[in-house]
Amino acid sequence: MTEREWNVMLATCPSRTSLARIANKWTAMIVVTLSGGPRRFGEVREAVGGISGKVLADTLRALERDGIVERTAYDQMPPRVEYELTPLGHTLHDPLAALRRWAETHIVEVEAARDAYDAEERFPVM
Repeated sequence: MTEREWNVMLATCPSRTSLARIANKWTAMIVVTLSGGPRRFGEVREAVGGISGKVLADTLRALERDGIVERTAYDQMPPRVEYELTPLGHTLHDPLAALRRWAETHIVEVEAARDAYDAEERFPVM
């Protein structure tokens, strides 16, 4: 498959794995957090409320593998590790920040739609 043939809608297209990675809620929050510059593991975990240490470690490792995040370990005591976006990772900031803004701007409408949906009797009892 050449670059011109990439189509995320095709089950066999490798770009689908990239979409799955960046569409992950934890990825979006980590990228937005790291857009402000390098952060230590604990700082990322604190900024991304609700993420477990294991999920954060797994997600950072996957983002590093995909070339989105760079991990730098400093040879000092106590050991220090920082994570930062690569140039490729920085290209995700604007789209993911836009998704964040949309979610924050429209949450009242989304919740109202959910409430209305839940209030309707969708499956009448027979």
